[in-house]
Amino acid sequence: MKTTVITRVAEGLWHALEDDQVVGSGEAWPRHDGRLFVSIDSWHDAAFGLLTDAMLAELPRPLHTMVDEADVELRSRWERAGFTIRRREWVYLLPTDPQVTGLGAARPPSGVTILPLGAAEKDPLRALDRTIRDEVEASVGWQEMPAEVLPRLTDAIVVDPTKYTVAEESGRYVGLLRVAPVPRRPRIGLVAVRADRQRRGIARALLAEVLGPLHRSGVRTVSAEVGERNAAATALFDALGAERAGSNLEVVLH
Repeated sequence: MKTTVITRVAEGLWHALEDDQVVGSGEAWPRHDGRLFVSIDSWHDAAFGLLTDAMLAELPRPLHTMVDEADVELRSRWERAGFTIRRREWVYLLPTDPQVTGLGAARPPSGVTILPLGAAEKDPLRALDRTIRDEVEASVGWQEMPAEVLPRLTDAIVVDPTKYTVAEESGRYVGLLRVAPVPRRPRIGLVAVRADRQRRGIARALLAEVLGPLHRSGVRTVSAEVGERNAAATALFDALGAERAGSNLEVVLH
């Protein structure tokens, strides 16, 4: 019978070894809002359990992780370790066809210009990113935003303009849309508009700017995650003909 040995190989990184071969790994990292997330990738139940025991013995509480709600086995593993459900986020598939979304005629409001992917300047874009994060934190709080929206703490100030479409008004950036170039299907990482410029159609104009070229290039759908409690975002995606393709659960250990 092979013996599994758990080794902490770096800050926030553990390996499960059998005969000096890696059969599993565990990772822990802080998010921008202060939540400490963990993940475990293992080849079998025994390695998962040993990694869990080792990590939980060394990490502070609370601890968070994300689980595909349909993955009953993985969810059960975390529940056996004491994790409970904190929140749910819907996984949407949003069509790119303007005939389906109704975005073919979407135009920005008067005085607003939509800058295409890569055209935004880095410093004003970072300033807008900070402003929007502050506004969200002051309202629902970043802990209610989809987990994938939040970069790891070491990446928190990194903004890559090639992934952003931006709305500009009177020389000031007022809205943004981030697209992640995931190999199988592009993912909308964040759509956000400054609080004092909302409900004017800016978000729809940003989406039209991004989805139109994707449709013409042959991409039929993009994915996005929306928090179950985010009524405004849920209403927007439902109105655009998006379909719920699944759900993720954030589970927590206190």
